[in-house]
Amino acid sequence: MRTLKLLFAAVLAFVAVAFTAPGSHAAEGKYVALGDSYTVAVGTNTYDNPDDACRRGPTSYTRLWAAAHPNVGFVEAACSGATTADVLSTQVGQLTADTSLVTVQVGGNDVGFVDVLKNCILTADDDDCLAGVEAAKAAANSQLSPQLSKTYAAVRAAAPSAKVIVVGYPRLYTIGGDCGILGLSDKERTALNSAADTLAEIMSARSKEAGFTFLDARPVFDPHTICSGNSEWVTSLEWEKLNESYHPNVEGHRDGYLAALNPLMG
Repeated sequence: MRTLKLLFAAVLAFVAVAFTAPGSHAAEGKYVALGDSYTVAVGTNTYDNPDDACRRGPTSYTRLWAAAHPNVGFVEAACSGATTADVLSTQVGQLTADTSLVTVQVGGNDVGFVDVLKNCILTADDDDCLAGVEAAKAAANSQLSPQLSKTYAAVRAAAPSAKVIVVGYPRLYTIGGDCGILGLSDKERTALNSAADTLAEIMSARSKEAGFTFLDARPVFDPHTICSGNSEWVTSLEWEKLNESYHPNVEGHRDGYLAALNPLMG
């Protein structure tokens, strides 16, 4: 009798599997997005909740990838304004041992890059702008670099089997492009671009040490930066919405980041 019951249970289990509804599948891994305002929807002007400080929305590159892979579980841990300390304290904890894919984009806030940009916009003195940029670059080397190593180590410890992609920041300007002399000078634009170069160099080195893949956003965005004369993938200065300024727009997320990440993320 016991043998018959076991056989009957096995048959029921087989039938349940065989007749599972088409299109219903178990989750194929889990993707966790870590990072700052570049990772969420800042710059797209489209948010789940405009009053939510994290400013997440449906057209960020992380959401677009998740929407195209509905069988992969998705956790959006990223939040606007995040630093490496925030990623360590509030985001890494959302990684689990079964996490199969992670993107992490953080570092710009650690060196006060937003404040540097605002200062360059508001000051009429090129030298003052350049001094702020150099201070941010020095902070990137002395403070951000070891913090990234610590952050990446924590990511690996929390998600030991995951593919991890470190996502970089673009340069903002085409020098000698079609912006003319209004706004920032080319000297200031060049300095701001050099800050993006410093961030990329540090992020690339630390991600390589961690065994992670680094996506360098500079060559991806360069043909579409501000003053390029082509469609621009980053927002310029928006006086009425300063917090939207200098972030990837809808095209930047979709045609820039997502297109570049697709072959890396699988």
